Amino acid sequence: MALRSVCAAALRTGTDLGVNNARTIVTTAVLGRRVPPLGPMPNEEIDVSNLESLEKYRSYNCYVRQAEEAKNERVWWKTYRSYLEQADPDHGAERVDIGLPYRRPSRTKEVKERRQAMRENKRNVELERASRLRTLKISLDRVQQTWEKTGRPSDVKKLADHYGVFRDLFPMAYFLPQVTLRVSYSQGADGQVHHGNQLTPAEAASVPRISYEAEEGSLWTLLLTSPDEHLQDNEAEYLHWLVGNIPGGDVRAGEELCHYLPPFPARGTGFHRYVYILFKQEKPISFQEDVRPAPCHSLVDRTFKTIDFYRKHQDDMTPAGLAFFQSQWDESVTSTFHNTLGMKEPVYEFIRPPVYHPPQVRFPHKKPLRYLDRYRDGKKHTYGIY
Repeated sequence: MALRSVCAAALRTGTDLGVNNARTIVTTAVLGRRVPPLGPMPNEEIDVSNLESLEKYRSYNCYVRQAEEAKNERVWWKTYRSYLEQADPDHGAERVDIGLPYRRPSRTKEVKERRQAMRENKRNVELERASRLRTLKISLDRVQQTWEKTGRPSDVKKLADHYGVFRDLFPMAYFLPQVTLRVSYSQGADGQVHHGNQLTPAEAASVPRISYEAEEGSLWTLLLTSPDEHLQDNEAEYLHWLVGNIPGGDVRAGEELCHYLPPFPARGTGFHRYVYILFKQEKPISFQEDVRPAPCHSLVDRTFKTIDFYRKHQDDMTPAGLAFFQSQWDESVTSTFHNTLGMKEPVYEFIRPPVYHPPQVRFPHKKPLRYLDRYRDGKKHTYGIY
């Protein structure tokens, strides 16, 4: 989304300073007020205290007839519900799975394999002795391989939902990332892209190394986009990298439609998301309409929408891999704006809300000794550690 959405997200980070408590109190006070209904409530005329005085139905058919009349009667709550449905047509609609077909392993087979492994471990004398002496070591690589084969697609999908990746890139759609996409900006583990980890723009300044498991003769498309970076349009994105018709796992041999541009989150806008999406192609695709001029240093030319790109080629490609990271401003962003993009750097101020303190308690129970420091008069306060 654009910077206004990012600034709004940055304001939400004020919960660490106690803003959440103030918002909760205000919300509770608003909800505590009794709002009158838009009209008479159903069965409002019935005296609940004296139900015996109500007229009894003579037969069940009479009851059904009056119930049908009440059902077809036009009342205010039905009109209000239809108004909400018209205002939000997607309300309650189910999302569509646009990914590769997924076959979950048999639960019975998994349980049998697990029990068999437990029996073999119990029979192993060396494992039993190492466990008893607390010297047992578990290979993290083996754990990683097991996780990638079993629960990785569903876990990555949950993380993408948590960070709003599907909501902003594929509205009303999602996919299970069945292909493990590995993105690394450096040799060590610090420069790897996982699923929401933080990297600085300086660390992501150069083209990363991409690796994934690909069948021989398969074709792929790699996309890097940012849904939070656009300076003018809330619904638009900036395209950072696009490579199509990649043969197998060799990204360098693919057709580079838009060259790599490092992240440039504007100063004062907080963290931005940068999403890598790997598409599996059914056949070679002509990307003549998606090619950007080389070199592409214009933000207008890099304006992009993932959903429009996918709809254009949805018959020939399917999303299969996903990886994303977060990044915020550092000094390298200034160089990107001035030297690469050839424009002035936008700087945004963040007005931090005042720190909220709950009303002072006369007899504080189980509070630290410096509890009263926040309520003392004067300009300088030593709040201490609470």
